[in-house]
Amino acid sequence: MEKKHFGFGIVGAGMIAHFHAKAIAELTNARLIGVYSVNQPKSDAFASQHSCTAYHTLEHMLADAEIDIVCICTPSGIHLEPALKSIEAGKHCLIEKPLEITVERCDQILAAARKAGVKVGVIFPSRFYEASSQLKESLNENRFGDLVLGGAYVKWHRSEAYYASGRWRGTWEYDGGGALMNQGIHSVDLLQWYMGPVESVQAVAANIRHKNIEVEDTIVATLNFKNGALGTIECSTAVFPGTLKRIEIMGTEGTAILEEDSFIKWQFQREDSVDERIRSSMKEETASAGGASNPADISFVGHQRQMADLIRAIETGDEPFINGEEGRKSVEIVRAIYESARTGTRVKLPISL
Repeated sequence: MEKKHFGFGIVGAGMIAHFHAKAIAELTNARLIGVYSVNQPKSDAFASQHSCTAYHTLEHMLADAEIDIVCICTPSGIHLEPALKSIEAGKHCLIEKPLEITVERCDQILAAARKAGVKVGVIFPSRFYEASSQLKESLNENRFGDLVLGGAYVKWHRSEAYYASGRWRGTWEYDGGGALMNQGIHSVDLLQWYMGPVESVQAVAANIRHKNIEVEDTIVATLNFKNGALGTIECSTAVFPGTLKRIEIMGTEGTAILEEDSFIKWQFQREDSVDERIRSSMKEETASAGGASNPADISFVGHQRQMADLIRAIETGDEPFINGEEGRKSVEIVRAIYESARTGTRVKLPISL
């Protein structure tokens, strides 16, 4: 019998948890049941704002039979424990990016989910926007010819106050890295989704502005893709005022440049009926600044669509569009880039770091 409503629980009560709550509220077949955070006052305030229950322990929340799906919104390096406990309790999980901060920790989550027979989704809302889907469809149709270059550029501004706002920010233990792991990983996911598997990387990292954090605030990497194409990734939280994130896909027969959720270039050697429509709908500005200078300046629409997709997967028995294995891919690339920056050598994938 098809469920009328899927109950959600949220672990964590920080900024991103509020985006999850707003997205759940927009779904007709979902309801936010409750929240748990180690910071009880924040949990209580969150529950009051979103009209749900504040649980005093994670075990108490997981014992609630009304909860089908747990959204894990803790700092990146603290995803593993609540994920494993949620999976053990038979709950499906929707985990904020990155899945975890090492490949091994990702694999622990995936192995537990397979054993328990539950679904795991990883939050990468950019894949759910219309322009992102159109670009992927055109790649699948081989409209770009042979892929030549793929680039991901995330040049943002984060203040000193941003990193001081939480003891986990800017640390290897809890953040798992800096501009690349925290801000750039959305674009890493898109780049590998479009360009295919990465064969090797070489990188250099620096800390130019934010001297009080452990991790990089600026990083540049070159990539060799298995299909022979080359790529670049540039990420920073040190620039002012910051720019919209950009993806460039270039082939022997076509080029597309995606800025946030809108195309700024779309041109092919052999034109299709859809091309003029896409060009005519290009916007001069996107709906938001995309978090370039303010991490709260993002939309929850992608989260909403991803939650709907996870519910679909649970109902049909299919895999979520971005399952745990998909979420693992970007973590492996980021860890390889960090290893290259640390050693000054080119690093081949797959890795196990």
